[in-house]
Amino acid sequence: MSGFPGVRPRRLRSSAAMRRLVAETTLEPRQLILPMFIREGAREPIAISSMPGVYQHTRDTARKAVAEAAQLGLGGVMLFGVPTSKDPEGSGALDPDGILNVAIRDAVSEAGDDLLVMSDLCLDEFTSHGHCGVLDSAGRVDNDATLAIYAEMGVAQASAGAHIVGPSGMMDGQVGAVRTALDGAGFQDTVILAYAVKYASAFFGPFREAVGSSLTGDRKTYQQDPSNARDAIREVDLDVAEGADIVMVKPALAYLDIIRQVRDHVNVPVAAYNISGEYAMVEAAAANGWIDRERAILETLTSIRRAGADMILSYWAAEAVHLLR
Repeated sequence: MSGFPGVRPRRLRSSAAMRRLVAETTLEPRQLILPMFIREGAREPIAISSMPGVYQHTRDTARKAVAEAAQLGLGGVMLFGVPTSKDPEGSGALDPDGILNVAIRDAVSEAGDDLLVMSDLCLDEFTSHGHCGVLDSAGRVDNDATLAIYAEMGVAQASAGAHIVGPSGMMDGQVGAVRTALDGAGFQDTVILAYAVKYASAFFGPFREAVGSSLTGDRKTYQQDPSNARDAIREVDLDVAEGADIVMVKPALAYLDIIRQVRDHVNVPVAAYNISGEYAMVEAAAANGWIDRERAILETLTSIRRAGADMILSYWAAEAVHLLR
């Protein structure tokens, strides 16, 4: 060996115990959040074909999954409602007896304060046109009219018991509108996890099936352009200024550079969403025998942590705890 034969980095890779000792990046249950879909009126779990192993829950199976998440020590669950009926205004999102608000109450009743219950604050699951906001007379998403609904939605979710609400529609001013409404209704302690950086991504495909999306068109006029990075920092700054307690980057794997830039830029916790298409790619490759599934799961999640995410939303969250053990 030329140069300095005494310098051998391989010494620190010589055994599993040694690798654990010097590991720079940790992956722990408390850093993982499980997204869950609860379908109104479902009598049994409904498999999501594009996301093997993921289901639309009944209220009963959702409660069991929440109890398991608490027992595993996960950081939380993020709840999405799948209603049986929709309308142009997404009125089911405001209904105290709508599926999402009911699911929040169920989860809080099941886990209490042992698990953080988070709720998606967006209209896309509830609107007949599938967009994240209400439409104007020209068929465009009306930003400011949508903000008024988001404000009511935030209060409805906090009233149901959500510890954390997640405005995800990428409307300008959404965090400020929700924060003002929460504070005005006495929910000053309700945390806002802002989907601050959300790109118009091809990797959202399987999620559309998961929530029964009725989207027509696309969301490129309000979600971010994948070619832009500076725009992400601008969005983050706006959300933090409006009162975001946590900011999120979504998707994760195609945007690891953005996660790192955001983590280096802000002094609030940073989340990342390991989304449906990222999950589906690994599952499909593993099903074909092309990759080692369990190693790929942990490597994927570790890469997101290494990029700078303090917490990760992932459909593998519960399974990853067992793999880590």
